[in-house]
Amino acid sequence: MSDAETLFEKIIAREIPAEIVYETENTLAFRDIQPQARVHVLVVPKKRYRNLAEFAAADPAGLAEVVATAAKVAEIEGITDSGYRVVFNTERDAGQTVFHVHAHVLGGEQLGHFGTPG
Repeated sequence: MSDAETLFEKIIAREIPAEIVYETENTLAFRDIQPQARVHVLVVPKKRYRNLAEFAAADPAGLAEVVATAAKVAEIEGITDSGYRVVFNTERDAGQTVFHVHAHVLGGEQLGHFGTPG
């Protein structure tokens, strides 16, 4: 992993502004600047791991906390009952562009299918 700070680390350090939705001691949830749904919030662990596999192997409790934070975001955003999607993109072919593991919480409208664009 590169030693260079990621965009998310700069947001966590409050060096770059973001619209924060929710925060715990170990996670930060903030709005995506290019939303793909009416609700699109990113949930990141404050400690950087490159991707989901690395995170799950190194810190299963941290992964559980990210998922719990995603559920809290859905509650805050009022989309728990209507439904929401939690997505982790892992590596470039899956669309990961910031190599600091993060969950996308998407909802607030009917979501389409996902996979290969059709």
